[in-house]
Amino acid sequence: MARRRNTVTIREVAEDAGVSLQTVSRVINDEPNVRPQMRDRVQASIDRLGYVPSLAAQRMSGSRSYIILAINDRERTLQDWRERQGTDWVDQMLLGGILTCSKHGYRMMVELVDTHSDHVERELGAAIAALQPDGVILTPPHSENELITKLLAKRNIPFARIGSTEEGPGLRLTMGDEDAAYHSTKRLIELGHSRIGMIAGPKQYSLSGWRVTGWRRAMEEHGLDVDGLFERGDFGYESGTQAARALLDRDPDLTAIIGSSDQMTLAALEVARDRGLHVPRDLSLISFDNTPIVRFSQPPLTAVDQPIAETVSAAVEQLIQLRKAAPPSGVTDVKAQLVERASTGPAPRAE
Repeated sequence: MARRRNTVTIREVAEDAGVSLQTVSRVINDEPNVRPQMRDRVQASIDRLGYVPSLAAQRMSGSRSYIILAINDRERTLQDWRERQGTDWVDQMLLGGILTCSKHGYRMMVELVDTHSDHVERELGAAIAALQPDGVILTPPHSENELITKLLAKRNIPFARIGSTEEGPGLRLTMGDEDAAYHSTKRLIELGHSRIGMIAGPKQYSLSGWRVTGWRRAMEEHGLDVDGLFERGDFGYESGTQAARALLDRDPDLTAIIGSSDQMTLAALEVARDRGLHVPRDLSLISFDNTPIVRFSQPPLTAVDQPIAETVSAAVEQLIQLRKAAPPSGVTDVKAQLVERASTGPAPRAE
């Protein structure tokens, strides 16, 4: 049986580098007031010995917990998981967050909190008390819930608000929603479409409004009327079905629809099929999210790819850097990309 190698200790690193334990601790915790030559010397010993700092030891050595806590909406997340709808918001959030945290010696943890609950402060307070995070990432709609943001601000916990541009405490990050809707609409106009419907998401999400703004802006710039071309859903499939039916019933000249979620756009695809409409010959569709499921629909959906991983990664970087530098001014906007597939084509009369 192979002999188990003893774990390298901070004392061994100090002896190897010829410095004090306090100096090694300051280097490990990335504290100021360490000369560059001394920092390099300690780091060389860490690398040579293969020393891996213990998270528990790090927490005991100072005021940091080395934990970044991400808060996601309980109701919607559990619904997606139970129904296996193919959404990958949490996966992408973890991808961006875990890799970036790991690079800096941090860990990411996720808590699900019901934003509509009367007990939201108690739920979040319990999580904060247990984990003592160095920073918190709020995703929509938590990022605009004043009960949550005021609680974090009161406890002096740095936090990032994804999907929020409102003035106030916390870092602000967005995912290019307005520009993505604008360019998606322009792409359809380039294909000859003039009657382009929009199925928006629920009002409690600011990003729903930004997408509507982008759609309206593109239509107005090209002198196109938007009357009768707007419906609202709740991001879910059933609401998409109702919205698509309403749009097609109201406007027989409609040749394109932009849906503010993959589920609502997939519903529009099914409505079109039920009515004998061919996608994209009779009706073009563009979706938001670009979750894995849209690649396997028939036809595969053109979709706005939300940069979830990149945005969470940027939030983690900014939260960690707050210990060394002032927060960035304004809003950090991470651009989204339009991925074109077979659900978009020339308008019927433009062929």
